[in-house]
Amino acid sequence: MTRKCLRSSTKLRVRIITAPRFDGRPILAAILFERTMDGQAEGQSIPAYLRNRGIVPFLKIDQGLEPEADGVRLMKPMAGLSDLLERARSLGVFGTKMRSVVNRADPVGISAVVDQQFELAEQVAAAGLMPILEPEVSSAAPDRATAESHLMAEITKRLDALSGDRQVMLKLTIPEQPDGYAPLVGHHRVARLLALSGGLSRGVACDRLAQNHGLIASFSRALLADLDYHMDDATFNRTLGGAIEQIYTASTVKRWR
Repeated sequence: MTRKCLRSSTKLRVRIITAPRFDGRPILAAILFERTMDGQAEGQSIPAYLRNRGIVPFLKIDQGLEPEADGVRLMKPMAGLSDLLERARSLGVFGTKMRSVVNRADPVGISAVVDQQFELAEQVAAAGLMPILEPEVSSAAPDRATAESHLMAEITKRLDALSGDRQVMLKLTIPEQPDGYAPLVGHHRVARLLALSGGLSRGVACDRLAQNHGLIASFSRALLADLDYHMDDATFNRTLGGAIEQIYTASTVKRWR
């Protein structure tokens, strides 16, 4: 990505978080890139600005993915992670998010993904932050339902092994079978269960999310899809507000199959 694109994307994110509809009523938290975390909004650091609007700031800490092996893509080593976590905590960030990808139902690969996620979660928790684990099952996986079953079993095993009062948050692909992650919703080690949009359109993602009880949205692409930094204020705020309301409704108003 060029510097011009980075500047444009950062400006768009700042415009989103300062928009009138981006507040703590429908939005619990926002996941920031490091560059956004270091930015300013209306004279405040962005984490402080979000907290003042009732929104909890998180930081994306993964630095890309390794090439595929055993049907998965693990996260690359995270250079300078300890310093980044300390800086995030000092800025008022509450937690972190880290993403890896499952492309097929290989038990060896899925076990490696979950092990890496939980090992890094320990480092994040030791720094005083709440980890969001994001082992994404690709929507293109040919054996996706089986991959999700393996993933849930591995996650449950690691959750059951946590000690003390430790909790994590999970960000997962909306399951193939509605309420497919129901056992994780009620697990005492899971603080929140979040759904990623996984490249689906907002309409499709919201329709599927509404069929999963206890699962709330953590959408990025589906939220931003119709936004353009160069929109006039009225159009921008109306478009963003409509997207937020649609996602909020799918997160809070569930339907039985």
